[in-house]
Amino acid sequence: MANQKVFTLSQISQHKSNKNCWLVINGRVLDVTKFLEEHPGGEEVIVEVAGKNATKEFDAIGHSKAAQNLVLKYQVGVLEGAKVDDMDVVEDKESNSKEMSAFVIKDDTSSKTATFLELFVPILFACTYFGYSVATRADTVG
Repeated sequence: MANQKVFTLSQISQHKSNKNCWLVINGRVLDVTKFLEEHPGGEEVIVEVAGKNATKEFDAIGHSKAAQNLVLKYQVGVLEGAKVDDMDVVEDKESNSKEMSAFVIKDDTSSKTATFLELFVPILFACTYFGYSVATRADTVG
């Protein structure tokens, strides 16, 4: 950490546009300009906290282990006066495939089946009732 450049919050606050976007997370100064287009939540979310300490916002979202590891990738220095522990890559207990499956809810076939049944079963009952009421009314009229 002795090699890390030290920045003041005043210096960081000069980098708050989508063309030059810096922020602070846990005392680490990050240049996330190249990450803006890749951010799953959209670049606007990051630009809102650009030039500031975004630790609260970052922690409140509950980012994945992969997102926490990106902090090291984009780090350009440390915030003046901040105590920053040497942080290694955060180990993910689950495999990447399990983590990614949480984001692919739309491809779950059981979800499609349940949605279909929720629509089809009431329609089936309505048609059966309508058919029964028409058949019994025809018998009483004739």
